[in-house]
Parts: sequence; structure tokens; C-alpha cells
Amino acid sequence: MDFHRTAEVNGKMPLAAKLTKCIQSKNDDLRKKENDCKRPADLSGLSYIAEAYGTILSELGENTEREGLLRTPLRAAKAMQFFTKGYQETIGDILNDAIFNEDHEEVVIVKDIDLFSLCEHHLVPFFGKAHIAYIPNKKVIGLSKLARIVEIFSRRFQVQERLTKQVAEAIEEALAPVGVAVVIEAAHMCMMMRGVQKLNAKTMTSVMLGAFQKDSRTRDEFLTLVLRK
Repeated sequence: MDFHRTAEVNGKMPLAAKLTKCIQSKNDDLRKKENDCKRPADLSGLSYIAEAYGTILSELGENTEREGLLRTPLRAAKAMQFFTKGYQETIGDILNDAIFNEDHEEVVIVKDIDLFSLCEHHLVPFFGKAHIAYIPNKKVIGLSKLARIVEIFSRRFQVQERLTKQVAEAIEEALAPVGVAVVIEAAHMCMMMRGVQKLNAKTMTSVMLGAFQKDSRTRDEFLTLVLRK
């Protein structure tokens, strides 16, 4: 130790000491990279959202230090990130290798697709079912992908009218089908819990493209099949 100390003072660091410092520096770099990998990209966003929820609870008169609320801001922040995960997903991500060439020219219908979304006006849920139909133009899509398309757009702040249109347009863009039809029926908590407080009210929206818009018989067939109880 005395030799090392003397050598460093004289400006001559022994080889062993140099190797030790080099190894320590590399280890520090590895630890930093490992910590960066463990740290989610949205960690800072999560903490900001949690802090905002804490502020909301305090402003509502709650004691954020009591046991039941200690972790509520963090839990609420994580839940909100899940509710809005559609912002992090694209149609291209889910349709990769899910479109197939197929000589099928009749209507394909997937009905009763459960959906949950958040009304962008009051940030409270609306929920219900989506019914989708398309007429292939030599291309079909994996059936589960239709539900995934609904999931992507519903997991964002939404109004039902826009949600319906986005689902229809995404299918039209992906498949270039002969026609696309989307109907959504949903209950809105902003009508049930506040305002007019009408518990049984449902909202229905539809978008018809291509043959479903131009051909009344095709449109009527779809509506009869999906709305029949």
C-alpha cells in the first residue's frame, strides 16, 4: 500500500493499480447500463401522473397519508397507463403476418367484441360491444385482429363517434375490402353517474363504407345479423 501511495504521488501509478481502476470503471459502466435497462422509459411519466393523483386527492379533502391511500396515487397512475395503452400501439404492430390471400367474397362478421374506453370529456368509462363486418377483396385478416383493432383505439381518450370511424377506416386501409361496417353500442358512465343520471341509456353509432354504404340489401343483412337478440 505504501508503495502504491508513493508511486501515485510521484505520478507513476503501478500496473496493478491501473488495471484495478480500469476494471472498476468498466464495472461502473455496466452497472449504469443495467440500471438504465431496469428503468422503464415511462418511469418519470408514471411518477408525474402519481403525483398529480396525489394532488387531486389532497384537493378533494382526503388525507393521502392514511393507510388506505398511501399507494393509491401510484396504483391509479399505473391503471391510467393501462387504460390508455392504445397510444403506444399501432395497427401495423398487430397486423404483421395476419393478412392472408383468400378467395372469399362473402360477408365476414365478428360481433359482440367487448370494449372499454374513457370518455375524453369527463375521463369516466364507457363500455359496450362492437360489431364488425367486411367483404374481402381477395384478402382476409385473422379474426382476433379485428378485436385487437378495437382494443387499440378504445384504449385511448375517446368519443364513441370517432372510435367507430377509426375502427372502420383502419380495416379499410389494411385490407382494401369491398366494404366495411362497424356498429358500436355502449353505455356511458358520464350519463349514468352524473348529469341526467339515466341508468339504462345506450348510445349506438355506425360507420358504413363501400358496399355497406351503397347497397341497402348488404347493409340490412349486416344490421339484421348483428342486432338480432
